[in-house]
This record gives sequence, structure tokens and C-alpha cells, in this order.
Amino acid sequence: MARRAAAGLLRRHLGPLAAGEALQARGMYPKQYGAANHAFSRFYSIQGQQRSLYGFRTNVETDDTQKSARMNFEVQKRSFSSAAAHVQRNPAYSVLNSDDVSYFKRILGESGVVQDEDRVAVANMDWMGKYKGSSQLLLLPKSTAEVSKILSYCNSRRLAVVPQGGNTGLVGGSVPVYDEVNGILTCEAGCVLENLSSYVENKGFIMPLDLGAKGSCHIGGNISTNAGGLRFIRYGSLHGSVLGLEVVLADGTVLDMLTTLRKDNTGYDLKHLFIGSEGSLGIITKIAILTPAKLPSTNVAFLSCNDYISCQKLLLAARRSLGEILSAFEFMDRHCINLAMKYLEGVHNPLPVSPYNFYVLIETTGSDESYDKAKLEAFLLRSMEDGLVADGVIAQDISQASNFWRIREGISEASVKVGAVYKYDLSIPVEKLYDIVEEMRSRVGDMGQVLGYGHLGDGNLHLNILSTKYSDKVWFVT
Repeated sequence: MARRAAAGLLRRHLGPLAAGEALQARGMYPKQYGAANHAFSRFYSIQGQQRSLYGFRTNVETDDTQKSARMNFEVQKRSFSSAAAHVQRNPAYSVLNSDDVSYFKRILGESGVVQDEDRVAVANMDWMGKYKGSSQLLLLPKSTAEVSKILSYCNSRRLAVVPQGGNTGLVGGSVPVYDEVNGILTCEAGCVLENLSSYVENKGFIMPLDLGAKGSCHIGGNISTNAGGLRFIRYGSLHGSVLGLEVVLADGTVLDMLTTLRKDNTGYDLKHLFIGSEGSLGIITKIAILTPAKLPSTNVAFLSCNDYISCQKLLLAARRSLGEILSAFEFMDRHCINLAMKYLEGVHNPLPVSPYNFYVLIETTGSDESYDKAKLEAFLLRSMEDGLVADGVIAQDISQASNFWRIREGISEASVKVGAVYKYDLSIPVEKLYDIVEEMRSRVGDMGQVLGYGHLGDGNLHLNILSTKYSDKVWFVT
């Protein structure tokens, strides 16, 4: 539909998912959203079951739960601390009953409605086992029409709905449609990012987004959270790559903005409202995304720096010297490397001679292999002469390049093996990015270990605090 028509629909049909009501639709008041956001923001599919496109859980309580709570409607935000915060559920929202379940079975079939406690428990727990929800039902729709019927019904009954996704390795979605001339991929939201990457690479293109969790995350969830990832420095945010969306609003209205035009100046560009909205305005069901051409030359370097200032200066030098071929600039402190070496199987330290305070992974992609490699080598030699790089190595084959990337992408996986992990994803000016890591170390002291790593090219820090177990003391200082 035209953008003006879409704008009118959006104004009329946002319903309970609009503005502050979006939080109440999740059973929370707006002022409490900041504290409980991470507990209910993912889009979920059940592993080992039907190849459904979309996964839902209705965040409601049964009659027995309601009675035992004596109408207090509370959901526990954190299950790992005795000081866990409790969020009061909005009593204006209905309680799931047998008639609701029967309706869902009529439109989805028996296999599309999950009541088994063990399977629902998987949907209620995040992959770290850190956050726990209280939903009683999991729905597995297979089409946009079924999503629309679910939301329309829940809107009329005032049943709270929580979309989730990417918490499993299930391959969701149908076969994508691809425009090989313009490099435009159209697919459904349940497609796993890694599968899409393989699909377009076979056609000579790449996805503009790359994440360590690409084997399990769904493209719909990536867009709903406006994920940045490893290629941000080269291809920018999803606001620049996503061309069109299909979205189902709270009352079941299907908003068709699935254009594949690279230039469309007609009216409001409403898709940007849904990119990064985390499902609070509507549920993304289909996408059209621009995919860059796959370039034949890729080089990866693993470098060490003595201090964070050198990392900053190295980034500036890389932008100037490598320019158009720079595709990734990742940094890690020595605690990350030590952790990876200890807990990740099959990896080895590319620079084992002596420990360094910081490490940088640089990737270049271009069209001329000999020119690109010579350019990277000249840059590294100059950086070592200027004292920015203490040591470094360029991958000589795909095995070495994979080892470099495995270290960077495996930090999150390794951190979970320690026991307890407090994770923060922060955007900070590059010059101040590591200050918060040092400040956190002074706060945590000997209660835990603090790691700092991330996408230095776009000022994105992954701050992790590790401890053998969750404790109120560590939570308080973090």
C-alpha cells in the first residue's frame, strides 16, 4: 500500500501496543520497563518441532496462578538473586482460559499450540538461564495470516503477547526470494541469519549484518533490535540496508511496507519506526533487505597493542590508510583472550610469545587480492614503526582466519562457562569507551572479573562481569 495509507493505518490501529501502552500489553507499567526489558524482548521458536516461521508466547497467567497470587499479578524479573526485583502486572489484562486455548487450536492446529510445561519452560528462560518469564502458552504460527488472527484475538481479549526469536538453532521461514540483478533479498522473519548468509553467498552477495550468534538468531529479531554487528563499520546500520517490511499491528492489521525500491520518496517512511522497536509497535513478519556484492579478496590480521590509546590511534590510522577496504575493526582486552584460551576448544593464541594488554582484529575486503594484501601489510609495518602495534600476524589461509574470528566471536560463549555473567551492550564515544571498564573493575574488585571488548569502529562496547555465582553484592555494584 502507499506510505500515506500505511501511515493512516498505523495511527488508527496501534491499539494497546502504542507508546506506554506497549509496556502494559506486556503486563508492565512504562516506568518499570527499563528494569525488565531484557526479560521479555525476544522472538522464540521451539527446537525440534515443526518448521514454523514465527514463535509466540502469551505472557498471561492461568486461573490457578491468579488465585495463588491473590490478584497481585507479579512476574519475577530475575531468578538469580535474592534481591530480585518484582514487576507488578497490570490487572487490566485478561487471564488465559480454556476458550482461548481452543480458539488458538482452531486456527493453528494442535501442533501449533504448546502447553507442555517443559517446552514452555524453555521459552520462558533465556539461553544463559538468567532471566525467567511466566508465560503459560506457546503459539507457533506458520504465516502472516495466522499472526494477524492471533494478535487480533489477543487485542480483543486483552491478552498480553510477547514475541520472541533466535533462542534456538531452528531453521525458520520459507525459501527466500532473491533479486540477483539488484542484490535484494525478500524473506520471512523466521529465517536464521547464517542460513540467509549462505543462501546469498551462493549467488555472489553477502548479508550486510554479521553476528557471533548468526547460527541461531532470526533476521526478524535482528531488525526488531536494530542489531549492529561485525560489519557495521563497512555497511552501516540496518536503517540503511532494510528496504521494506511487512508488519502485523496489535489488532491484527497487516501493514504492507514491503517495497524493494532503493529510492522511494513517496510520503512517510514508516519502516524505520519498527527497526529497533523490539516488537512494541508491531511484529515484523517479512523483510526486504539490500545485500552487498561478495568481494573476492579477504584479509584478516590479529594485532596487539600496549594500551587503549594505541587502539584508538590505530583505528584512526586504519580509516585513513585502508579506507574503502576496511570491513571490521574489533578490539579485546587481555582478559578476553585469557578466557577464550581457557574455555574455547580448538583455538590457539596467534601471539603466544608474551601477553599484551589489548588485541585488535582487522578485516579487509576488496576486489584485488594482491593490492589489498600489500596495502594491509604496508599499514601494519607503518603502525609498528609508529609504536601503535606491538606485534601482529596476518592470516595465511582460511583456517588461520577462522581461528582469529573464533576467538573474537567465542568470548560470549566462553564467559558463560565461568558461572555467572552480567552482560551490558553499550554505545560510548570511542575515546571514553574503555573508561567504564576500568571504573567497573574498581567497583567489582575481587568479587569478579571484568571484560571489555566489542566493535571499536562504531563505539560499541560489550561489558561483561564474570563471577562464580550470582550475588546481590555484585549486582548492586554493577
